Amino acid sequence: MLFNSYTFLVLFLPLVVLGHLLLRRAPYRVGLAWLVLMSLVYFGWWKPDPAEPWSPKYLLLILGSCLGNFFFGRFLAGHRHRSGGRLVLGLGVAANLALLGYFKYAGLFAKTLAFLTGGGVSFPEVILPLGISFFTFQQIAYLVDAWRGETEEYHITDYLLFVTFFPQLIAGPIVHHREMMPQFRRGAGIGWQRHFPVALGFLAVGLFKKVVIADHCALTANALFEGAALGERPLTMAEGWTAAIGYTLQIYFDFSGYSDMAIGCARLFGIRLPFNFHSPYRATSIIDFWRRWHITLSRFLRDYLYIPLGGNRRGPARRYANLLVTMLLGGLWHGAGWTYLLWGGLHGLYLCANHGWNHLRRARGLPRIPAPLAGALTFLAVVVAWVPFRAGGFELDPRGTTGDALAATRSILASMFGLNGFGGWPDKAHRLAESAAPLRLIPPLLLCWLLPNTQQLFRRYRPGLPDQLPDLLPRFPNRRWHWRPTWFWALATLALILATAANFDKVSEFIYFQF
Repeated sequence: MLFNSYTFLVLFLPLVVLGHLLLRRAPYRVGLAWLVLMSLVYFGWWKPDPAEPWSPKYLLLILGSCLGNFFFGRFLAGHRHRSGGRLVLGLGVAANLALLGYFKYAGLFAKTLAFLTGGGVSFPEVILPLGISFFTFQQIAYLVDAWRGETEEYHITDYLLFVTFFPQLIAGPIVHHREMMPQFRRGAGIGWQRHFPVALGFLAVGLFKKVVIADHCALTANALFEGAALGERPLTMAEGWTAAIGYTLQIYFDFSGYSDMAIGCARLFGIRLPFNFHSPYRATSIIDFWRRWHITLSRFLRDYLYIPLGGNRRGPARRYANLLVTMLLGGLWHGAGWTYLLWGGLHGLYLCANHGWNHLRRARGLPRIPAPLAGALTFLAVVVAWVPFRAGGFELDPRGTTGDALAATRSILASMFGLNGFGGWPDKAHRLAESAAPLRLIPPLLLCWLLPNTQQLFRRYRPGLPDQLPDLLPRFPNRRWHWRPTWFWALATLALILATAANFDKVSEFIYFQF
């Protein structure tokens, strides 16, 4: 049930909101139970194959995961100072990783083994359950915090809603129990009439980002990447950069659009979710980029991987090694393919170079790189790294050949750096990427670089949880940029909805939908 579908927008979401409003005078746990039930309906609605009959196995999977982790956490909270606490923590984390590893990486392991051995290693097809990457990380964080003594005696209803709350279940943001449990305890839905305008605004902006901007960028990026993968002809230099920048814009507006819609949906129930993006393409360094891009994942990797590995406490060499390991594993978390590992490795090297330059600059008293130049270099580095990410996993063949993903990565990077010549846009453009395609990427680029982001527009109404970064909601000198419940902003929201409806000709999945 995609956020950008009529089933969700016209049927499911209004039904859930109406039921929640009718239960406002009931005991607040009854309202929470209603949200848990509807979240499970939302999750169970999905079928991997529409032609196959519905099966409850994936619903049982997430329920089993929730109940298992809940009781693991209850045990750890009471036994953290005893000898068995660390062992139980290890078992709980291992069980979560084993579940994720089986569903997400078994196929990659089988293909890699077949490639290395040259044999016909067969492995049954494994379908990736919705949201398993996100709810696994949420629950690992909960177990670690329970062992540290940082959790409370949560009610089972609170915990089930914490994991299954449908706005963030499928593609995040990766919420933390300290952010969500107190809100559930206070009672969701209080002052609903005050939340509704802000929620509607976030829904409208997120849907516009996905349907109007991301899906149109995808037309150009997909055509060029598919052409490179098929090897019909080498792309020109202009086509290579257009493909890379097109996907750079697509993934940002697709994922940030989902995150905005998640914040809007949650706000309908009086719940504030954390922000996940903060204008990442305005970053002036890779360190700054990772403070702005997928903020909740960056926080998880820092708190539950980089710092436990030693962080920067054991010297520069260990610090750089920890950065590389963290980013390699973060890349592999994004997908079961070696190109995701390559993407993570590139960002790991970027971060090492960034920290090394900062150390050298301070030691030698060198000046800072001017902000416009630093921003341009950061953006170009990010664009280059998105190429293997978009190409997907390597299709390893037992006969020793590599598949289309690697071919697309090599071809597009070669085109971008002039190894296939320095040609401009060809007279006969490649399929859907017509001659005007590069020009159509200019408005989204300007939108990324010049206009305030969603949380800045809605800053006066505390749209989300702003505690992740001290500068997450900077003030704009011109207060006209701040959204208010006025006729002007009502008409602006209506214009976004109408523009989205005019482009609502098909339902397209979010990039992080089955993840």
